[in-house]
Amino acid sequence: MTSELMELSRSTSQLIRFLQEELSLSSNSIAMAMRRREQDPGPLPMILWQYGLVTLEQLERIFDWLEG
Repeated sequence: MTSELMELSRSTSQLIRFLQEELSLSSNSIAMAMRRREQDPGPLPMILWQYGLVTLEQLERIFDWLEG
């Protein structure tokens, strides 16, 4: 695995941890969004929002966290 892929995996793992711990998203919701992302690639936070798995306020918190 390249260092770029390892970094991507690490950042995705950290994002998933944030979604579960800070926003209380279920593992099922996250897994569904990840499956959708495989079919229609895009930013995970946007997929979560498009499918109604996070509110607009939660989406803003995710983007704030990603910027931090």
